[in-house]
Amino acid sequence: MPRLIRHPRVSSVTDLTRTPAATAGPRLDPLADAGAFLQALGLVIGEISATRVTAHLDLGADHHTPWGIVHGGVYTSAVESAASIGASTAVRDRGQVAVGLTNTTHFLRPLSAGRVNVEAVPLSQGRTQQLWRVDITDGSAKLIAHGEVRLQNVAGQAAD
Repeated sequence: MPRLIRHPRVSSVTDLTRTPAATAGPRLDPLADAGAFLQALGLVIGEISATRVTAHLDLGADHHTPWGIVHGGVYTSAVESAASIGASTAVRDRGQVAVGLTNTTHFLRPLSAGRVNVEAVPLSQGRTQQLWRVDITDGSAKLIAHGEVRLQNVAGQAAD
């Protein structure tokens, strides 16, 4: 059974990895230092496992285009982040991380504000690549955006 980790925010995740890797590459614990971009996005993680990631975003004026609706890049970033977190969790015990190769996000309904829920699940988890599906829904479970991310499993480097 996959290990379940709960964290309040992407920017505060500090204990996702402890497996040292022998080769250089992307850090095994990239969420410990999420950076200003993900912090500004405001993605709040609810659940992390190798087979499911849930999160939410509280959308508002900071996420708007000049036309007063949420920018598609917000949804694209949430899709990429949720898929990458889950996929990296799935390969962490092998000393690997998963990095995005393609992200196809479809914007289905415009919003200007409110909470949206993010759910990511794998469609395929192979030795070298993974494919994750991510749905973003509003409070009434209407699909706002849908995405798929193909990721490559690569050697990671242990956190300092």
